[in-house]
Amino acid sequence: MRKPRAAVGSRSRCRKQASSQEGREKRALSSSQAKPSAPDGLARQQEEVRLQAPVSPYHLFRDTAEVTVFRKSLLSWYDREKRDLPWRRRVEGEVDLDRRAYAVWVSEVMLQQTQVATVIDYYNRWMQKWPTLQDLASASLEEVNQLWAGLGYYSRGRRLQEGARKVVEELGGHMPRTAETLQWLLPGVGRYTARAIASIAFGQATGVVDGNVVRVLCRVRAIGADPSSTLVSQQLWSLAQQLVEPTRPGDFNQAAMELGATVCTPQRPLCSQCPVQSLCRARQRVEREQLSASRSLPGSRDVEECAPNTEQCQLCAPPTEPWDQTLGVANFPRKVSRRPPREECSATCVLEQPRALGGARILLVQRPNSGLLAGLWEFPSVTAEPSGQHQRKALLRELQSWVGPVPATRLRHLGQVVHTFSHIKLTYQVYGLALEEQTPVAIVPPGARWLTREEFHTAAVSTAMKKVFRVYEGQQPGTCKGSKRSQVSTLSGWKKPSAGQQVLDSFFRPHIPADAPSLNSATQ
Repeated sequence: MRKPRAAVGSRSRCRKQASSQEGREKRALSSSQAKPSAPDGLARQQEEVRLQAPVSPYHLFRDTAEVTVFRKSLLSWYDREKRDLPWRRRVEGEVDLDRRAYAVWVSEVMLQQTQVATVIDYYNRWMQKWPTLQDLASASLEEVNQLWAGLGYYSRGRRLQEGARKVVEELGGHMPRTAETLQWLLPGVGRYTARAIASIAFGQATGVVDGNVVRVLCRVRAIGADPSSTLVSQQLWSLAQQLVEPTRPGDFNQAAMELGATVCTPQRPLCSQCPVQSLCRARQRVEREQLSASRSLPGSRDVEECAPNTEQCQLCAPPTEPWDQTLGVANFPRKVSRRPPREECSATCVLEQPRALGGARILLVQRPNSGLLAGLWEFPSVTAEPSGQHQRKALLRELQSWVGPVPATRLRHLGQVVHTFSHIKLTYQVYGLALEEQTPVAIVPPGARWLTREEFHTAAVSTAMKKVFRVYEGQQPGTCKGSKRSQVSTLSGWKKPSAGQQVLDSFFRPHIPADAPSLNSATQ
């Protein structure tokens, strides 16, 4: 996005504000201990690994002409094809630097690990409710969790508010103006997010690397080594910095991500529509392989162009992973093997007072302020063994700890819901218990509350709890047992699209930044 020009008469004031802002950032940096630097020994060791690893110019951009063509082609395509998204419109029309940076910040955090189509509605509602940093800083965590409910990776919303409060309370209400200070001073802001904000909001010429950019760069330069390795990651960041257009860094970075999301997709990439196809080494490799196959020649390799004389190139795919003709350019980047999520089991109960005076109520209790789904509300639950021999007794004790004696004979097992978080596959054994007496709503201790069904649907509850409640509403024992609909799910409710949907879905593909929530984090 083009950076709005400041009025001529305001330049002096802007210089004074910039000077004042720089002073605040320096003072905050000198006192901040939130993000200590890596030990010198580790930094030296990483640098030695980087310098010792052989890297061929084949994987780099060899001259400025290539870089110029790449920039011009990509930006021309972006100007024609970019999607109309609410955060882009908001930033384009905003002249206040802090509001502009805040608008970018919210969008970048929401887009981490989440599809664009899902984010749009959440972003619009968020910005309508909290249009400024000051508005967000004054909100309660309960309000933040309530609006974020269903978006997944719930720690993102909490950290976003923590950052807003720090800006308001410690930085005079002004966002840090550089990628370095953004990353250092704001909680939850890592390398990617800091550079995205700095380039889009402030025009700092700094490159970004997210999952989409990784895919684009690995294909354009035929990088087949593990993209999650330290060496490859460093090279990708270096390439991104080399390529970024200094006069339009925000637009360039968004263009690179847009290309990966809509054209250079993980499966079935639209190479014929790619604006940088002529520079793509993966595409060149495909053409060579096809030519070799048509002449019945052995498959070609890039050794003569890439590998050093004595060692295997550290950016090439290892010899143990041969070229797959059926994949084409999708041979790049190398697929990273991930651990399967650990399996856990929980017993949860929907406790309802259907005839309570004033209307039916269901009981919710609040999760701890740290760990998985921190601060959200849920039905009373206990950790359970898959066999379920002691589930009922443990669940009854849990219910009694909140509301006192309950009729144990009315506790019914209704089915199960299998919900996959990024790092946990959690099976909920769903129970229901109705307190049929017509009485006032029982008083519960702090950390619990009775809600109407309507209030439940707008409360700060996870997608998993909404699915549990749907089982309860069905009221048919075993309704969800073996149900593929209930068992194949994710934190954000995403389900794998059919083949016919994949082309459409490519337009809503999420970007995954390097500083996205860790797949092994227990705070998501």
